[in-house]
Amino acid sequence: MFDIYRRAKSEAGYTANIFLKMLTDNGGLATAKTLINAAKPSDGYTALYERKRIDLTVEAVVVESLRWRDLFTALELARADRRLRDYGYTPRTPT
Repeated sequence: MFDIYRRAKSEAGYTANIFLKMLTDNGGLATAKTLINAAKPSDGYTALYERKRIDLTVEAVVVESLRWRDLFTALELARADRRLRDYGYTPRTPT
């Protein structure tokens, strides 16, 4: 999850301070679950969407990575996938 923060800052010019604080305070898994289960996308998600970098969102990382998928319920994965698709992003096949 810290890699998402670093990549968003270096590749998209977005400094996700709130996300970093969430990671520091709650850890990566709890932060990811909070963001995925939120009723609406976070400000960070929106900022990355505006920069055309949805691939750097927690939702994309979780849906597209076999490494992390097993940590989430089927419902959480479906929510993350739906959010991505609602914003015009087609997730890659998990690797």
